[in-house]
Amino acid sequence: MLELGSKAPAFSLADQDGKLVSPEDFPGKKIILYFYPKDNTSGCTRQAQAFAALNDAFAAKNAVVIGVSRDSVASHRKFADKYALPFTLLSDPDRQAIEAYGVWQEKKNYGKVTMGVVRSTYVIDENGIIIKVQSKVKPDTNAAELLAWLG
Repeated sequence: MLELGSKAPAFSLADQDGKLVSPEDFPGKKIILYFYPKDNTSGCTRQAQAFAALNDAFAAKNAVVIGVSRDSVASHRKFADKYALPFTLLSDPDRQAIEAYGVWQEKKNYGKVTMGVVRSTYVIDENGIIIKVQSKVKPDTNAAELLAWLG
């Protein structure tokens, strides 16, 4: 995981429409960058729906929401359409951003150790500096906690 006050790593990934997106594409905005394991799984769906429900409130606080997982562009398109997600989903099959942000970690599931995306969220300020780091977030409360934190 990256530390508070550090410069957010740059990246360029395809969104659910296949368009390349970079953090620099959102000048003057805070970025809520959340990493999640997989489209259409129960926790990831609840987390995405929570961010969707609060999307206008984040926009009112000059913040954009961006979700990142290893899923394909096509998977993201279906996921976004199925749940009417109003924010950007980025496809990172090569783990470019996932590894740069330190969220590719060992996970234990029923005693088995595997590598995977640890559900994590970063808030990046208008100058590209990390101002909030959350690891192992709860899918049901992550969005509301961040909105409250933004004030």
